[in-house]
Amino acid sequence: MELKAKGTVASIVYRNEENGYTVLGLDCTDGGHLTCVGTFPTLSIGAILTVEGKLSVHNKYGEQLAVTSYKITDPTGKDGIIKYLSSGLIKGVGEVTAKNIYDKFGDDTFAVIENNPMLLAKVKGISTKKAMDIANAVAELKVMQEQLMFLQSYGITTNLSLKIYNIYKEQTKAVVLANPYKLIDDIDGVGFVTADKIAQSVGIEPISEFRVRASMVYLLKESADKAGNTYLVFDELVENCSQLIDVDLTQHGQLVEDTLTKLVLEPAVKVFEVEGKRCVSLVKYFKLERAIASKLIALNADAKRIMMDADSLIAQFEKVNNFTFHPSQLGAVKSALVNGVTVITGGPGTGKTTIIKCIAQILTNHGLKLELCAPTGRAAKRLAQSTGYDAKTIHRMLCFEPQGDKMSFKFNRYNPLPCDVVIVDELSMVDVSVMYALLSALEKGTRIVLVGDKDQLPSVGAGNVLADVIHSGVIEIRYLTHIYRQSQDSLIVSNAHLINKCQMPEINNKSKDFFFSSMSDFQQVADTVVQMVTTRLPNFTGLPASEIQVLGALKSGVAGVENLNKLLQEQLNPRVYGKNEYVVGKNIFRVGDKVMQTVNNYDLPYVAKNDKGELEDGQGVFNGDIGVITSISRADGNMFVLFDDNRLATYTEHDLDNLQLAYAITIHKSQGSEFPVVVVPLVNGPPTIINKNLLYTAITRAKKMVVLVGSKKILALMVHNNYIAARTTNLCRFLQEENAVHLRYFGSKKQTPTDDDFIID
Repeated sequence: MELKAKGTVASIVYRNEENGYTVLGLDCTDGGHLTCVGTFPTLSIGAILTVEGKLSVHNKYGEQLAVTSYKITDPTGKDGIIKYLSSGLIKGVGEVTAKNIYDKFGDDTFAVIENNPMLLAKVKGISTKKAMDIANAVAELKVMQEQLMFLQSYGITTNLSLKIYNIYKEQTKAVVLANPYKLIDDIDGVGFVTADKIAQSVGIEPISEFRVRASMVYLLKESADKAGNTYLVFDELVENCSQLIDVDLTQHGQLVEDTLTKLVLEPAVKVFEVEGKRCVSLVKYFKLERAIASKLIALNADAKRIMMDADSLIAQFEKVNNFTFHPSQLGAVKSALVNGVTVITGGPGTGKTTIIKCIAQILTNHGLKLELCAPTGRAAKRLAQSTGYDAKTIHRMLCFEPQGDKMSFKFNRYNPLPCDVVIVDELSMVDVSVMYALLSALEKGTRIVLVGDKDQLPSVGAGNVLADVIHSGVIEIRYLTHIYRQSQDSLIVSNAHLINKCQMPEINNKSKDFFFSSMSDFQQVADTVVQMVTTRLPNFTGLPASEIQVLGALKSGVAGVENLNKLLQEQLNPRVYGKNEYVVGKNIFRVGDKVMQTVNNYDLPYVAKNDKGELEDGQGVFNGDIGVITSISRADGNMFVLFDDNRLATYTEHDLDNLQLAYAITIHKSQGSEFPVVVVPLVNGPPTIINKNLLYTAITRAKKMVVLVGSKKILALMVHNNYIAARTTNLCRFLQEENAVHLRYFGSKKQTPTDDDFIID
């Protein structure tokens, strides 16, 4: 129920100073008392508060108002003013001093503090310095409240308003009025629409350099974040900008050129040509891809020669493991032992893990220090279990150290990773930012082995690292084509390869690990998926529902991920008395829920066990991390999530926007993960999404069983749709250019450019 109330802040039950989350008691003007929860600026007892929000009854804490908007005014009357001044907000002012101030100035107290603060020195116990301190404290609080009220007048949420204020402080209003589009650059969570709405309200012209610049930068960022492109063709950029700001920019060519010139001079963008077409990239991505190319060519040229009898060592591995390598696999192992950089790519069942195990064993036996890593916690855990060697996430291996909203690592170009060889699994998931961080930490002579499936979906982040390295033709690529024989009643691997060739999978339901449930009604699909996860598959496999993962193509729709999560939550983790929960927008988070982080959050604190088994504090959870809610404390506003790699992270209400239920997740978010059982609802959608590449990725996430639920028509549409969204990236071209330069200057000699070629400012 929506409610508006006004009253005096009677108590501050709880307050988190980092994000402003507050639980307070409000004595309403109508005589009632109300518990309010929400994000507020600094508040004091005695303040007059007008609040609006949703009233609900919590099963433990009773009636609460979740505040969506508020207004603060100075307290009035003796009790209100004394409570406000003595609330603790003003250092050195207790109840006695507050009473003395009121006795001297009465209801004019705030007028005196704001307009003639030196009069406070006439009050017993207040010096001239203390008088100014009181005036400054009250003024600062008033400034904060005014700035936040200003932001909220444009429809900006309390959470986001506080985020903006913490960046700009007392300059908030001035910055926003001068150039609202600056918010896009400086504040995570502010998009073009929000900034543009403010800009139009404050009178910025629809056709202005401000607006064109903002739209260009925003679209380049969005294209990188959402589509993975590290640059856009200039004409396409202008066309998209025209649509975004609803102005035909082809009619304002000089304005566009002037804006672009200034962006180049800042420097915010880089302009260049690709195949005769003018292109634009954010400087960040241009430098990242250039640096990655330089480093890979350098590492490839500088490999230290290892004296060994590779054939006998491989033969010994085969004998011990009762295994015989196929020639393509044998070549992959030898390449990794000889070359500075080797890429090994193949689909499921082609022996990638066995090859990694063999390479690791041979090199460690020769006294080389080896590091195994993968992009996600699940992938790293799987790599460790299958090879018998310790494996970490890339972030953990490099020792992630948060610095605001930027990635920073203990191991970097100034402090190289102490190892001789690095093996990276699931490379298709790695974007250019992570790849740069990894390569920067490798010193001259370090070998690197890059392993991945070229037919998987590309990284969620910007770039197309694995595909670009392969297509460049300048790095040793080993393709694994031989599929190890499976039992006759096993179909996961063979069907994955059939789908990858645009051929229909075998769906006779006679195998032990691949099943198809045929139906065309999407409500029936959703109901069947829920039955599969909650009862049918647990009964059939003996596995708990937590081991069964639903992977969907789309978020929305009856059989989309969002609705399936609600249905599964109702069945697997229903509301019961005494079980705490949080309501955040459309989502309900409950103790025991399976959840996923949807964006990188470099500041989120966690506790985890280190290699010695000791507990240590850390920061940072990342896009795609999956965990379980272990507890919720409404008293202090915290929620605790235990992730797969045993990090126990602490969430506040402010952080929950980037968390979602994970009983069902999108196939894109499943990259790098492996689940015992995968259930895939087949739904209709745009051909750019519903394609064989997506289906292939979903099936290859399953370790023991796949169940497809839907119509054969949609299955056939996906299998025969070979559409792959082409990403515009520079890495392939840069690799070829760097290799040509290297050959021109050094020929076959093992010499490389200096480290300065790899610096990204």
